[in-house]
Amino acid sequence: MDLPRTPSFRLDGRRALVSGAGRGIGLAAAAALAEAGAHVTLLARSAGEIEAGAEAIRARGGAAAALALDVLDVAATARAIADAEPFDILVNNAGTNRPKPLTEVTEADYDAVLDLNLRAAFFLAQAVARRLLATGRPGSIINVSSQMGHVGAANRSIYCASKWALEGLTKAMAVELAPHGIRVNTLGPTFIETPLTRPFFEDAAFKASVLQKIKLGRIGRVEDLMGAILFLASDASALMTGAALVVDGGWTAE
Repeated sequence: MDLPRTPSFRLDGRRALVSGAGRGIGLAAAAALAEAGAHVTLLARSAGEIEAGAEAIRARGGAAAALALDVLDVAATARAIADAEPFDILVNNAGTNRPKPLTEVTEADYDAVLDLNLRAAFFLAQAVARRLLATGRPGSIINVSSQMGHVGAANRSIYCASKWALEGLTKAMAVELAPHGIRVNTLGPTFIETPLTRPFFEDAAFKASVLQKIKLGRIGRVEDLMGAILFLASDASALMTGAALVVDGGWTAE
């Protein structure tokens, strides 16, 4: 009997770019992709952090480089991607949040969240897609969204707006790029303990409200996302595009 074989999760010979890679989810994504054999470029403003991350990956036997760049500078980002070898994988992870009641959100808050979470994400994906299209290569673009791209929550009006928009953008990109073999999906984490989120959990009432929503009963860890990132990046998800992989411990199940 000729049994089917499981598609490989290996990424040998592929080049990956991870934005917001200095810490948290981005650094974990870079580590996971490198462990699967990809050459990973860690992208962030914080040169010291991404250099340290790349060195740690190399010390473990992986291949990694650092690219110090502010993705809010769309022109500089486009130039850097145009000058580099094409990236087969993009983890579009750079993002921010400014939780506030709706009535207290300022124009500066709105611009900061939407500019990074949506505008910068769009133009980074555009730059990576251009290089893939120019060279006729397939690829996988993973836009890091959130469970908040599927539900609403108090004090998260502009964050939800940015992530719901990213979900729609992903579907449109997927439709347009599918004929070229470029897949585009989102990863939607629940609350993950990272340097960005850790201060929020110092509020016991807030932490309790989060745990009440996460049906599996615990705050997420970056390790909870690493397998999902490998899945979306690899041939294991070869027929998946325009979809959302939500890793939320059951938050959106009700």
